[in-house]
Amino acid sequence: MVQPVQTSFIRSALKSGLILIADLDAAEAQLRAGMNPTPTQAPPSERQLADKLVEMGRLTSYQAAQLVAGVSKLTLGSYRILDGIGAGGMGQVFKAEHVVMGRIVAVKVLPRNRSTPDAIANFMREIRVQAQLDHKHLVRAFDAGHDGNVYFLVTEFVPGMDLRKYVRSRGPLSMNEAATIISQAAAGLQHAHEQGLVHRDMKPGNILVTNDGHAKVSDLGLAGWLNNESEGNPHPGKTVGTADYLPPEQIVAPGSVTPPGDIYSLGCTLYYAITGKVPYPGGTAREKIHRHCKDTPLHPRHLNPALSDEFIAVMAAMMEKDPAKRIQTASEVIRRLAPWSGEVVPAPRDVKGPGIDEPVAAPPLIGDDLASDDASELADTADSFAEFVDAAAPDTESVSQGSQWTDPVVAAELETVPNLFPQRILAVKRQIYSTPLTVWVLIVLAPVALVTVGIVIAQIIESLGH
Repeated sequence: MVQPVQTSFIRSALKSGLILIADLDAAEAQLRAGMNPTPTQAPPSERQLADKLVEMGRLTSYQAAQLVAGVSKLTLGSYRILDGIGAGGMGQVFKAEHVVMGRIVAVKVLPRNRSTPDAIANFMREIRVQAQLDHKHLVRAFDAGHDGNVYFLVTEFVPGMDLRKYVRSRGPLSMNEAATIISQAAAGLQHAHEQGLVHRDMKPGNILVTNDGHAKVSDLGLAGWLNNESEGNPHPGKTVGTADYLPPEQIVAPGSVTPPGDIYSLGCTLYYAITGKVPYPGGTAREKIHRHCKDTPLHPRHLNPALSDEFIAVMAAMMEKDPAKRIQTASEVIRRLAPWSGEVVPAPRDVKGPGIDEPVAAPPLIGDDLASDDASELADTADSFAEFVDAAAPDTESVSQGSQWTDPVVAAELETVPNLFPQRILAVKRQIYSTPLTVWVLIVLAPVALVTVGIVIAQIIESLGH
């Protein structure tokens, strides 16, 4: 029989409650049966035992790795942690299973080292926000609670991938695919708006494409009430969101929290979906938000020649800088995109492209005791939600609840490599618009005058020759 004190792996495994001594005995017996017995044969290593328990279906690969590392706390309340999904500035997300119901869920955890009173209050507010929403195109909240000093939110687990990775896998989407995904996301937003909530962080990383080809909006951590002064509203009077998708009015007037702001961000997301590029590539976060207010994006047909004028017109109406001239409601977005939208898009499991089957590096979980002072903690991560009023933000995008890791959207080596060609076009346009009319008249008339003078001189010379 295996002795519980034999290795740190066995101590952690038994303490976790995930396996029994009988499981360890069975794993060791199978390992020894495959070996050539010798008098000095060493017992199976920790890694061999862990791998055998994974092969037997008693542990997941993630659980085995955590137990080998000495972690024994792999539960949060009634939920057993199965895998790591991703991490962002607002917390980490894990795939988990309810120990009684057997339902697979996603669990978002507020790290203990970020659990200040304000952070806990905002996290609890996010829980209450999601509890009010119930729509097939929104990620649904199931449960919430805390285990020791660790607070967590339980939502439905969405197999698939976020829209950003979907586009990177397929390349720029067709009008039909993009309209279908954006229309379904708009349906989820319309439900949130009807409940008095504005998402405030719409972007490709917060739209999940499920394995049956549908879209769901996730991550309401920054959601604001239509009345920005409502009690409990996070970041009152501050510009928050992701630089590549911020509506101009939230930049110049941070208190402006309205549905048209989400429409603008959704329009930028549509631009990304059909071009594979953000509207304003390159530069710092501060430069990006300035361009949202002043510049015009490169015409999308330069990046996707298949786009029709009618489709581009809808996108332009979503991205109007003046919110009063913009499409006002998500339901109107759905109506305007109806000629191109369908029911489903190609499922992520059918998508073939680089990186799709690469394993996701799961973040570290938690130490032996969630409530103990000496427990190891969730890895701290940089704040992904910039307050652009005070300082330029790091070029990172928050992570959505999905089955795939969300890489930064604004990293220089990805979508936002500076595109010098459109920058030169914009520079020329500014020069044209800033040149006085009288100068243009002289520029146009000068060649005409020179030609006329030349003709007259030629005629005089010709007459003198006669």
